[in-house]
Amino acid sequence: MGYTTIKTIKNMDLSKFKHQSSAQIINRKEVEVTAPDGEVFTVLCQIGSYINEETRKQELFWLETLFDKNFSDNKEQMINNIWRESLRFGIGGGILGISSGTRYEDRARIGNRIKEIREERGIEARDLARLVGIDAANLSRIENGRYSVGLDILAKIATALGKKVDFVDIDQ
Repeated sequence: MGYTTIKTIKNMDLSKFKHQSSAQIINRKEVEVTAPDGEVFTVLCQIGSYINEETRKQELFWLETLFDKNFSDNKEQMINNIWRESLRFGIGGGILGISSGTRYEDRARIGNRIKEIREERGIEARDLARLVGIDAANLSRIENGRYSVGLDILAKIATALGKKVDFVDIDQ
Protein backbone atom coordinates (compact mmCIF):
# COMPACT_ATOMS: atom_id res chain seq x y z
CA MET A 1 0.00 0.00 0.00
CA GLY A 2 1.52 3.34 -1.02
CA TYR A 3 2.17 6.25 1.31
CA THR A 4 -0.45 8.55 -0.23
CA THR A 5 -3.01 5.73 -0.29
CA ILE A 6 -2.55 5.02 3.41
CA LYS A 7 -2.96 8.70 4.31
CA THR A 8 -6.45 8.75 2.82
CA ILE A 9 -7.80 5.76 4.74
CA LYS A 10 -9.98 6.69 7.72
CA ASN A 11 -10.39 4.66 10.92
CA MET A 12 -7.67 2.15 10.15
CA ASP A 13 -6.02 0.09 12.88
CA LEU A 14 -2.61 1.75 13.19
CA SER A 15 -1.38 -0.91 15.63
CA LYS A 16 -0.96 -3.31 12.68
CA PHE A 17 1.86 -1.16 11.27
CA LYS A 18 5.28 -1.32 12.89
CA HIS A 19 7.80 1.47 12.48
CA GLN A 20 11.53 1.49 13.07
CA SER A 21 11.20 5.11 14.22
CA SER A 22 9.22 6.02 17.31
CA ALA A 23 7.59 9.33 18.18
CA GLN A 24 6.26 10.60 21.46
CA ILE A 25 4.65 13.85 22.49
CA ILE A 26 6.82 15.89 24.86
CA ASN A 27 4.47 18.86 25.24
CA ARG A 28 1.91 20.85 23.22
CA LYS A 29 4.54 21.99 20.72
CA GLU A 30 7.23 19.30 20.75
CA VAL A 31 7.43 15.70 19.61
CA GLU A 32 10.56 13.64 20.11
CA VAL A 33 11.31 11.18 17.30
CA THR A 34 13.89 8.43 17.64
CA ALA A 35 15.16 7.44 14.19
CA PRO A 36 16.04 3.81 13.31
CA ASP A 37 19.71 4.41 14.23
CA GLY A 38 18.79 5.72 17.70
CA GLU A 39 19.42 9.39 16.93
CA VAL A 40 16.82 11.61 18.58
CA PHE A 41 15.20 14.58 16.84
CA THR A 42 12.92 17.22 18.32
CA VAL A 43 10.10 18.25 16.01
CA LEU A 44 8.16 21.45 16.63
CA CYS A 45 4.55 20.87 15.54
CA GLN A 46 0.97 21.02 16.81
CA ILE A 47 0.39 17.31 17.44
CA GLY A 48 0.48 17.70 21.24
CA SER A 49 -2.22 20.38 21.16
CA TYR A 50 -4.84 18.19 19.48
CA ILE A 51 -7.70 17.39 21.84
CA ASN A 52 -8.71 14.18 20.09
CA GLU A 53 -6.49 11.27 21.16
CA GLU A 54 -7.14 9.37 17.92
CA THR A 55 -5.96 12.36 15.87
CA ARG A 56 -2.76 12.56 17.95
CA LYS A 57 -2.10 8.85 17.36
CA GLN A 58 -2.65 9.20 13.61
CA GLU A 59 -0.36 12.21 13.35
CA LEU A 60 2.38 10.45 15.36
CA PHE A 61 1.96 7.46 13.03
CA TRP A 62 2.54 9.67 9.98
CA LEU A 63 5.52 11.38 11.58
CA GLU A 64 7.09 7.96 12.27
CA THR A 65 6.31 6.97 8.67
CA LEU A 66 8.10 10.10 7.39
CA PHE A 67 11.19 9.33 9.47
CA ASP A 68 11.25 5.68 8.36
CA LYS A 69 10.68 6.50 4.69
CA ASN A 70 13.35 9.22 4.60
CA PHE A 71 15.88 7.66 6.97
CA SER A 72 19.47 8.21 5.86
CA ASP A 73 22.96 8.47 7.33
CA ASN A 74 23.05 11.88 5.67
CA LYS A 75 20.95 13.69 8.28
CA GLU A 76 20.85 16.98 6.40
CA GLN A 77 19.32 15.26 3.38
CA MET A 78 17.00 13.24 5.62
CA ILE A 79 15.68 16.35 7.39
CA ASN A 80 15.22 18.20 4.09
CA ASN A 81 13.20 15.28 2.70
CA ILE A 82 11.08 15.12 5.86
CA TRP A 83 10.43 18.87 5.56
CA ARG A 84 9.33 18.52 1.93
CA GLU A 85 6.98 15.64 2.58
CA SER A 86 5.54 17.14 5.76
CA LEU A 87 4.59 20.24 3.78
CA ARG A 88 3.09 18.10 1.04
CA PHE A 89 0.95 16.02 3.40
CA GLY A 90 0.37 18.53 6.25
CA ILE A 91 1.71 16.26 8.98
CA GLY A 92 1.32 17.57 12.53
CA GLY A 93 -0.64 20.61 11.43
CA GLY A 94 2.56 21.60 9.67
CA ILE A 95 6.04 21.07 11.06
CA LEU A 96 7.45 24.31 12.44
CA GLY A 97 11.00 23.08 13.01
CA ILE A 98 13.23 20.01 13.28
CA SER A 99 16.41 19.76 15.33
CA SER A 100 19.59 18.55 13.67
CA GLY A 101 19.53 15.47 15.90
CA THR A 102 21.34 14.54 19.06
CA ARG A 103 24.54 13.46 17.37
CA TYR A 104 25.29 16.56 15.32
CA GLU A 105 27.70 17.88 17.97
CA ASP A 106 29.62 14.58 17.96
CA ARG A 107 29.74 14.50 14.17
CA ALA A 108 30.91 18.13 14.06
CA ARG A 109 33.57 17.55 16.74
CA ILE A 110 34.93 14.44 15.04
CA GLY A 111 34.77 16.05 11.60
CA ASN A 112 36.63 19.13 12.84
CA ARG A 113 39.31 16.92 14.38
CA ILE A 114 39.76 14.99 11.11
CA LYS A 115 40.15 18.25 9.20
CA GLU A 116 42.55 19.64 11.81
CA ILE A 117 44.82 16.57 11.66
CA ARG A 118 44.65 16.45 7.85
CA GLU A 119 45.68 20.12 7.59
CA GLU A 120 48.47 19.68 10.20
CA ARG A 121 49.86 16.88 8.02
CA GLY A 122 49.54 19.01 4.87
CA ILE A 123 47.22 16.53 3.16
CA GLU A 124 44.70 17.80 0.62
CA ALA A 125 41.12 16.64 1.19
CA ARG A 126 40.94 14.94 -2.22
CA ASP A 127 44.16 13.02 -1.44
CA LEU A 128 42.85 11.79 1.91
CA ALA A 129 39.58 10.80 0.28
CA ARG A 130 41.48 8.81 -2.34
CA LEU A 131 43.58 7.06 0.36
CA VAL A 132 40.44 6.10 2.24
CA GLY A 133 38.47 5.10 -0.86
CA ILE A 134 35.63 7.59 -0.55
CA ASP A 135 34.42 10.49 -2.64
CA ALA A 136 35.94 13.90 -1.79
CA ALA A 137 32.41 15.30 -1.38
CA ASN A 138 31.69 12.69 1.31
CA LEU A 139 34.92 13.60 3.12
CA SER A 140 33.82 17.24 3.05
CA ARG A 141 30.44 16.29 4.56
CA ILE A 142 32.22 14.23 7.24
CA GLU A 143 34.57 17.10 8.10
CA ASN A 144 31.61 19.48 8.34
CA GLY A 145 29.58 17.16 10.61
CA ARG A 146 26.84 16.69 8.02
CA TYR A 147 27.37 12.98 7.42
CA SER A 148 27.15 10.12 9.89
CA VAL A 149 30.21 8.07 9.07
CA GLY A 150 30.41 4.35 9.82
CA LEU A 151 33.14 2.83 11.96
CA ASP A 152 34.89 1.17 8.99
CA ILE A 153 35.35 4.46 7.12
CA LEU A 154 36.26 6.30 10.33
CA ALA A 155 38.96 3.69 11.05
CA LYS A 156 40.31 4.05 7.49
CA ILE A 157 40.47 7.83 7.90
CA ALA A 158 42.23 7.48 11.25
CA THR A 159 44.77 5.01 9.84
CA ALA A 160 45.46 7.23 6.81
CA LEU A 161 46.19 10.08 9.27
CA GLY A 162 48.42 7.93 11.50
CA LYS A 163 45.83 7.65 14.26
CA LYS A 164 43.46 5.01 15.62
CA VAL A 165 39.85 5.07 16.74
CA ASP A 166 39.59 4.60 20.51
CA PHE A 167 37.37 5.32 23.49
CA VAL A 168 38.48 8.14 25.78
CA ASP A 169 37.05 9.44 29.02
CA ILE A 170 34.43 12.15 28.53
CA ASP A 171 36.34 14.67 30.67
CA GLN A 172 39.37 14.60 28.30
